[in-house]
Amino acid sequence: MKLSLVTAADIADLADLHAAAFDIAWDASAFYDVLAGPGVFGYLAREGDPVGLVLCRTAADELEVLTLAVAPAARRAGVGKAMLAAALATGRTIGAQQAFLEVAVDNSEAVGLYAGLGFRRAGVRKAYYDRGEAGRIDALVMRLDLEAPTA
Repeated sequence: MKLSLVTAADIADLADLHAAAFDIAWDASAFYDVLAGPGVFGYLAREGDPVGLVLCRTAADELEVLTLAVAPAARRAGVGKAMLAAALATGRTIGAQQAFLEVAVDNSEAVGLYAGLGFRRAGVRKAYYDRGEAGRIDALVMRLDLEAPTA
């Protein structure tokens, strides 16, 4: 697997990956808007074809994980962990002291991934994710102290 920093040239791949990973996905225009924002960076994972993406934003001493998506066929193979570890390392390098993310409360695989990297529960955002006809679901807010020693 090869990780590379996301650029505007990757927008079509990002949108395709997001659509494969989520029922309600960001389109190319959403990725364009996010990438144009201040402090935004991300990684694209490739195994020949793109298999994962992570986008983050830094502001002051915080890093926010905006989205992380892994192609269904590449899940449980370490892609998400590798991308997120790279993003957290970049955040540390540019001065972030803590990281935050939101994850659907019923996404136990992702919660396990984040907990394995040291993220801890920080709160809940009620009805945060829109699942279309299925309704809305809460998000678990998770936090990681980036200044703590890493394992």
